[in-house]
Amino acid sequence: MQFFTLFIRSQPKLILFRFGILGLLALFSAHLSAAPLGTGWIKNPQHPPVEVQFFLTGQIDADNNVAGFIEVKLDDGWKTYWRSPGEGGISPEIDWQASRNIKGVDWQWPYPQRFEVLGIETLGYKHDVVFPLSIKVQDRHQPATFKANLSLSSCSTVCVITDYPLEFNFIPSALQIDPDTMRRHAQAISLVPKKSSMLDDIQATWDSSKNKLQVSLTSKQGWQQPDLFIDGEAENVADSSFSHPILSIDGNQLTAWFDVSNWLGKPNLTGESIQVTVVDKHFIAEQTVALTDGSVIEVSAGSSLFTMFLFALLGGLILNVMPCVLPVLGMKLTSVLTAERQHASLIRKQFLASAAGIICSFWLIAASLALLKWSGQSIGWGIQFQNAGFLGVMVLVTAIFGANMLGLFEVRLPSSLNTWLASKGRNNHSGHFVQGMFATLLATPCSAPFLGTAVAFALGASWITLFLIFTGLGIGMALPWLLVALRPSLALKLPRPGIWMNRLKILFGLMMLATSLWIITLLSSHLPISVLWGISLLGFVALIWRSINVFGARAVGITVSLGFIVASVLFLVASLTADYWRSPLPPELTWQPLDTKVISQQISAGKTVFVDVTADWCITCKANKIGVLLQQPVYGALQADNIVRMQGDWTVPNPKVSQFLQSYNRFGVPFNIVYGPQAPQGIPLPVIYSSNDIIQAIEQASGSSL
Repeated sequence: MQFFTLFIRSQPKLILFRFGILGLLALFSAHLSAAPLGTGWIKNPQHPPVEVQFFLTGQIDADNNVAGFIEVKLDDGWKTYWRSPGEGGISPEIDWQASRNIKGVDWQWPYPQRFEVLGIETLGYKHDVVFPLSIKVQDRHQPATFKANLSLSSCSTVCVITDYPLEFNFIPSALQIDPDTMRRHAQAISLVPKKSSMLDDIQATWDSSKNKLQVSLTSKQGWQQPDLFIDGEAENVADSSFSHPILSIDGNQLTAWFDVSNWLGKPNLTGESIQVTVVDKHFIAEQTVALTDGSVIEVSAGSSLFTMFLFALLGGLILNVMPCVLPVLGMKLTSVLTAERQHASLIRKQFLASAAGIICSFWLIAASLALLKWSGQSIGWGIQFQNAGFLGVMVLVTAIFGANMLGLFEVRLPSSLNTWLASKGRNNHSGHFVQGMFATLLATPCSAPFLGTAVAFALGASWITLFLIFTGLGIGMALPWLLVALRPSLALKLPRPGIWMNRLKILFGLMMLATSLWIITLLSSHLPISVLWGISLLGFVALIWRSINVFGARAVGITVSLGFIVASVLFLVASLTADYWRSPLPPELTWQPLDTKVISQQISAGKTVFVDVTADWCITCKANKIGVLLQQPVYGALQADNIVRMQGDWTVPNPKVSQFLQSYNRFGVPFNIVYGPQAPQGIPLPVIYSSNDIIQAIEQASGSSL
């Protein structure tokens, strides 16, 4: 080119020719310098359905990263794979170690599609896919040689692994930007998921007992047609396969459940981190999330929803025999006994009214929880017992019911209203309806098997599912009533009413008053002790005064005296024979307040942490405490030097405790979990646990036998 320039300058007469030639040479030179640097299409003769090519865009940043891409073109019916191919296939690999002046190659992956053949799901691409690459050179001013081998697996009805050699030389600082390849590179980059500020509150829970993974996250713009892909760089994650997710959308929150398998055997993701790739309409993102061990409750699929509904039925049915409902059994039995001489159709209506009261009460609880959830407040089973106003109303209601069963007063309706009710059906079923509602309210301090699972599922799902599950709980608790309503003859087979029935009503009335006293003690977290003593004394005086007015001073005096004598004799006999039957409880254990930061610190120090989340109003918590925690061998094990006892009190609203519960997908108490060097993510215990459950969890978490 220099020779032609000198020649033209020596011929002034050829000035026009000179400018023309120089222009052509400039255009030719510019075309050469701007020509894209790449391999062009490469096809393996032994596998013609696939072609590949590699190009550099000419872009190089301050860190010596040169932009480029690999493009793969596949014939119809053929596909290749994502970095995690799913249940089958092999992801593309590139070996560039033979290159010169190249420090590293960063392969970037556009989001994949799902393909299923014969029940096997794979992740990958069809037709034409562009993989952006970033080549990091050591010295941008020195020549570089990119010498690599691309190993690409492609499948249709058969799978073929083909090698494609890629080799060319370039000087990084002398590269010229090519607009076309730069545009193709930018399009490919736009399909690569990155961390996004639109995602928030991403949590991932690994349930090793079920081999299930739960991922929940919130999108600020909501969800339309989301899909999630799970993979990771850790060996335990990379060797695992994650099923097609089951998705549940509740407003801006998305929850996904995955079945996890591993070709080496049982998957173990404890303590690992995963990459969550999110794909939605007009939105893609990717983020790394640390796994938390916990209990996973799968939802959303029809079969799972059906299973949870069955759990709700069983949980509601079991509530009938829990200690919380015992005070209401008297009311139930009284209703059955008074139904003995009634017509079968009337019995059916009364029991249906009680069942309706139970179910409606569960609907009211569901509506309250849905409202609290919508407003962002703390939600959970039995949280109404954290409210002083609710406790006050329950004290009044239980006292009234108890006094009524003792015969101290009777609610009488106006004669005109009685006449109207008689003309409408000769019986007022509202009392039976209220009785059913009251039974439900007293049942809520109890947690039962299957109940916690169903409630956690409901509170983590949509409001429609919430009402459906709570309907199942109501039907389950109302099943005994519904059974009598279907077969009224069951009530007619009970013993005939008599004097014994009135005495039994007195016993049940005293049980109801004892319930009032228990609820008063729960108010100690809200009111001064002096106020509670005053309320109790006032109630006792009112009870005695009303009893004197109804039964007479002589009868009340004799009853109180006999009661005092019987109690004294029983106390004396019990004291004299205590050595033969008494099993005294040891002193209360001392507990540290719940603090997740302290848990991590104690685990790092090699300690085992036993966490007890409880509440004063939780009857199941009391049963666990008296029956297991304060009994050997658990009592002794919890006092070992390497054990740290930590307690979360949920008697009154406590945001930290609520967050801790919800992090394990729990929405009620009791909740117990054991942490240790061998179980840093914790081992959750059953709602109603045994000594063996605790001892085994401590041994597993600490890695040593007790």
